[in-house]
Formats: sequence, structure tokens, C-alpha cells
Amino acid sequence: MALDIWLYSILSVVIVSLISFVGVLSIPLKITKRKNFILFLISFSIGALLGDAFLHILPEAVAENGFTIEISLFTLSGILIFFIIEKTVHWKHKHDYGMYKEKATRRKSAAIMNLVGDGIHNFTDGIVIGVTYLVSIPLGIATTIAVIFHEIPQEFGDFGVLIYGGFSKGKALFFNFLSALTALIGVVIVLIIGPIIGNYSSILVPFAAGGFIYLACSNLMPELQKDIELKNSIIQIFGILLGITVMIVLLTIG
Repeated sequence: MALDIWLYSILSVVIVSLISFVGVLSIPLKITKRKNFILFLISFSIGALLGDAFLHILPEAVAENGFTIEISLFTLSGILIFFIIEKTVHWKHKHDYGMYKEKATRRKSAAIMNLVGDGIHNFTDGIVIGVTYLVSIPLGIATTIAVIFHEIPQEFGDFGVLIYGGFSKGKALFFNFLSALTALIGVVIVLIIGPIIGNYSSILVPFAAGGFIYLACSNLMPELQKDIELKNSIIQIFGILLGITVMIVLLTIG
């Protein structure tokens, strides 16, 4: 395997992991401004994820293999597997959360489980980044950008949960960064097993697209549906379109 694929992949997940520090920037913002800012970032992230899945990742898989039933099945499997992973994390969170009765301990437990869930999520991000770099460097770069836009609003929320759970600002940043580094494990695993699997463009690539579709439609869109104010809804639609536009621009550049 070309050395540049390893270099680009590792550098990408390191940059994505460093995004974990952006949460501290939310401290000076007032609650209302913070909420609106994060909702716009989520909107932009939805557009970037869906744009990457439908404009970059799936077209690459189809170009290599044709629009086969296997492409559709592996895309659906990506959606299902990401759903199962998230369901498992939430079940574990609820189970452990119910074991504690004291308020402070309950908050601490919720914060720790958030770290675990975030670590699993970052691991899957690393897998997606690695898969797309195996196909081509431009596709890997576009996917990395989509992941970065997705991580920024999430890290604001994760940082807030850790502070709420009793972590100091320093510890919250440190443990959030450790959780983010699981992306490095995911990308290394894919770069090792990808060539062994062989025709990963027909298996792992549509699987990665399915994961992005799930994250955008299941994790992020419901957050926007909670805010039905017309002005905010227009801003959210603009954010989604802006995210898609960025993916289109990257497509034309690539």
C-alpha cells in the first residue's frame, strides 16, 4: 500500500481528534447564542455528511462496480450496523444510569458513559476515513472535511456533558481528546485489513456511505426538528444547503 495513503489517513484522524478541544470555545457564549450556533453547525454537518455520501462515496462505489444489488445491501447494512452500535451504547447508558441514586454520582456516570459512546463513535469515524482513503486521496479528504464538520457541534455537546458531570475544564478536554483518539485505532485497522479484503470498493465503501446517511438522518436531523421557529428553520435549511454546496465544490476541484 502506498505510504501517502497512510500519511494522509493518520494526519486526517489526528486533525479530527484535535477538534475535541473546540468545546472550550463555547464557554464565553450565552446559552441562547450557543444553542443557535450549534444548531447551525448541525445543519451544516447534515449537508456535508449527506453530500459526501451521495456525491462522493456512493458514486465512487458505483463507478468501480456498477449499481449492483450488493451496493444497495452494503449501504443498508451500514445504516443498520450504525443503528445497532448506537442502540447498544444507549442501552448501556440507561442501564448504568439507573444503578445510581445520588444526583452527583448519576451525573458522573452519565458523563463517563458519554465518553464511552463518543469513543465508539470516533472509532467508526476512523473506519470511514480509512475506507475512503483506500479508494482515493481526494475522496478521503472530502470525507475528512465532512467528519470535521460533524465533530464540531458534537464536541461542544460532549464538553458540556463532562462539565455537567463534575469534570474540571482541563480534565474534560483531556478525556474528550482520549476518546477522540479511538479514531486512530479505526483507521489503522481498516488500512491493514482493507487490502486483505480485496474488493473493498463494493463492500466497505457503500457501508461507509450508509453510516454517514444514518448519522445525518437519525442523529442530527431530529435535533433540528425540535426547533420549529420559522426564522431558525430557514437558517437550518440554508446550513444544510451550504454543507451540500461545499461537497459539490470539492467534487469539482477533485
